[in-house]
Amino acid sequence: MSPITSSTVDGVLHRSATRTPERTALIFEGRSWTYAELDDAVTRAAARLFSLGATKGDRIAAYGRNSDAYLIGYLACARAGLVHVPVNFALQGEELAYLLEQSGSTMALVDPALRSAVDALRSRTGVEQVLELREGPGSLLAQAMEGPVPELDVEVADTDLVQLLYTSGTTSRPKGAMMTHRALVHEYLSCLAALDLKADDHPLHAMPLYHSAQMHVFLMPWLAVGATNTLVETPDPADVLRRIEADRHGAFFAAPTLWVAMAGRPEFDDRDLTSLRKAYYGASIMPGPVLERLRTALPELGFYNCFGQSEIGPLATVLRPEEHADRPSSAGRSVLFVEMRVVDDQGREVAPGESGEVVYRSPQLCEGYWDKPEETAEAFRDGWFHSGDLVRADAEGYIEVVDRIKDAINTGGVLVASREIEDVLFAHPDVAEAAVVGMPDAKWIEAVTAFVIPTAEADADTLPDRLVAHVKERLAPFKVPKEVRLVTELPRNASGKILKRELRERDA
Repeated sequence: MSPITSSTVDGVLHRSATRTPERTALIFEGRSWTYAELDDAVTRAAARLFSLGATKGDRIAAYGRNSDAYLIGYLACARAGLVHVPVNFALQGEELAYLLEQSGSTMALVDPALRSAVDALRSRTGVEQVLELREGPGSLLAQAMEGPVPELDVEVADTDLVQLLYTSGTTSRPKGAMMTHRALVHEYLSCLAALDLKADDHPLHAMPLYHSAQMHVFLMPWLAVGATNTLVETPDPADVLRRIEADRHGAFFAAPTLWVAMAGRPEFDDRDLTSLRKAYYGASIMPGPVLERLRTALPELGFYNCFGQSEIGPLATVLRPEEHADRPSSAGRSVLFVEMRVVDDQGREVAPGESGEVVYRSPQLCEGYWDKPEETAEAFRDGWFHSGDLVRADAEGYIEVVDRIKDAINTGGVLVASREIEDVLFAHPDVAEAAVVGMPDAKWIEAVTAFVIPTAEADADTLPDRLVAHVKERLAPFKVPKEVRLVTELPRNASGKILKRELRERDA
């Protein structure tokens, strides 16, 4: 029994099950769950975790691809007072071991196909139990689907931790943001207000649930309003287009890389996508030229730019559809429960139009970083959370993301925003993808270096010189790449963020 004044993450589902028990809540690979069925499954799954020895406050790692079982596992941890630790399913070896060890996870919920990776590390971690999420009579899903619905003997307050939400680690080792029920429920309310999420949206969910954007900005808030949610295991561009047309989905979120891949499919112009009314993007920066191409191809579709970071749940600002025409490069204004300022390196608020770090106050914020007191103190100082994002804000509070502070390039003592150069590169017809970083250089401190994936039709022999000339015509000389390297792929995490530290380390 939870305190009568608490609003917990699992309570979001339970209230929808009370209001609309027979409405379909979730569809996955032919399985359909009503809200009442899903709520009962969560309780059975929570009881199963207790039967394996889990006690309130234990960290439970979740290592799997999208599935109904993955969602049930998250909500079961919430209902049992356990701390869910989502782990990128692409991690193995040392990276996987680091998260299991650093979080102190005592149990792991895993996909059967991924179990061997966890089993190989058990002797060096605190993982005592491994429970398969799906497939087979002993899986969490099988236990959750049938049998009586037990009474749980646990009290969960909204101030309790519910998740360690690890940062993407694009510049350093990941840190576990300690999220409470209270923080995430506030964030769900911000999402509902800013993103116009409605019960009749018929959303499609394809991005990884271990990532905060898909789980906490979209799936959980849509469960809160009683929508029917279709979940797919992997974000395949051709499959997404087929599903939108065939099943008449009305809303869809994707990282910019997926939107670009969908628009580049040969069948894109032939698919009937008229059912789609709301398009959401975020998790990484959408290049301006790419967004313009999408808006031109789908003029009736409302685009929402979602910006934030794991530590704030993750939604902090939104640019709504009606605001895109006047501010196409903006990330919008702060959402319902977020207060923000833009400050210099001394913590002083900068004037409108000047660059600075965006800092936040919000009930959505994490409590700090798990077992990292120094990093926590550094991020939470002077009464604000320091994001590490370099932005400009206008007089009306709309921000434009300049760069991650750690991604800004110090070339000859002058700071250059990598995104500005990337936008210019993306405007060239022979560039499919691009990332710009500062590589260590004896003369320049950091040399502006562009990593470019060329289009199939591009003349690779002449492209580097042509791109240098292209940038030189549009930007100041100190922003022109000292080198353009053609590559076949860019290192990314599963949310689509480019791992720029890996690019910087290529010559290390």
